[in-house]
This record gives sequence, structure tokens and C-alpha cells, in this order.
Amino acid sequence: MVTDAAGAGRAARIRIPEPGRRVVVRYLLPSGQATDALGELLSADAEMVVVDGKRGIERISVADIVAAKPVPPPPAPRNPRS
Repeated sequence: MVTDAAGAGRAARIRIPEPGRRVVVRYLLPSGQATDALGELLSADAEMVVVDGKRGIERISVADIVAAKPVPPPPAPRNPRS
């Protein structure tokens, strides 16, 4: 698990995209494993990032974020085969 000082130092180096963009945010779970949140960035401040994705709305502590970046829109649905 990351200490508060290490998490704060890491968070200061990560650039969070602007709200309204589609993003992927990699963050640490309490177990120490990393996971991703993919979806629309609803809000971001110095303490919390909120992402609306397939798993619903995820509230992520900035201290737990390892990486974040904007991503392109999802691909268009494929046509069914005939």
C-alpha cells in the first residue's frame, strides 16, 4: 500500500485531463493491485476524480492514481454478419 507522502508526490506529477473528455485512469486498490477506470471524466479536483464508465460512477482518490490520459471515442458498433 502507498503511504500518504508517496501518494501525494505521485499525484503532483500526474496531469488529469479536463472534465467532459473520455479518459482512462489507472489507480491502486487497497490491496495494492492496479486497476483502470475507463469512461467520461465528470469532475476532478485536488482530492478526487470522478469517472462515469461501464461499471458506473467511480470516485477515485487522487493519491491513488498512478496514470491518467485522454483516450479516443469508442469504435462504432460493427454491422451484424448476414
